[in-house]
Amino acid sequence: MIRIARKTLLVAASALFMGAALPLQAQETIPEDHLAAARETVFASNAIRAFDNVLPLMAERTRTLFIQRDPANTAMIDEIVNEVALSLASRRPELNKVVFEVWARRFSIEELNQLTAFYKSPLGQKYSRVEPELRALSIGAAKQWGDAISTEMVTLVREELTKRQAAKTE
Repeated sequence: MIRIARKTLLVAASALFMGAALPLQAQETIPEDHLAAARETVFASNAIRAFDNVLPLMAERTRTLFIQRDPANTAMIDEIVNEVALSLASRRPELNKVVFEVWARRFSIEELNQLTAFYKSPLGQKYSRVEPELRALSIGAAKQWGDAISTEMVTLVREELTKRQAAKTE
């Protein structure tokens, strides 16, 4: 039951994400003022910084892939990967535009303006600065809790199975 629910949730989340990333031809066009409000909110919230490492990580994965296949050409691979990564950096605005569209599709202009005002406030700026740490610590806490619960669940299930199997044999 839990496995099915997780799988359903993952499929639904994937569908939502994929719907957000469809080309504009497949979706209604977002008015420029709405996109502008989303752009301002995204930058005010520093939400876009989460994607700053996408290209460097892709370059590193590509470098590793090619070096594993041909370690003798490591220096040349490094040079080529760096050149290609730098040439692709100019495409970052494409990603930004998709992020702006995602926000614009989920918030009205009024809501975006309210969010922007919050993120420009001292509290919003503080939240924006500490949010990555909060997220990481929260994920770590959830993992620790899940590990502890998992261990406890295995122990309790094992004890109950042993008890019931003993009762069956009596």
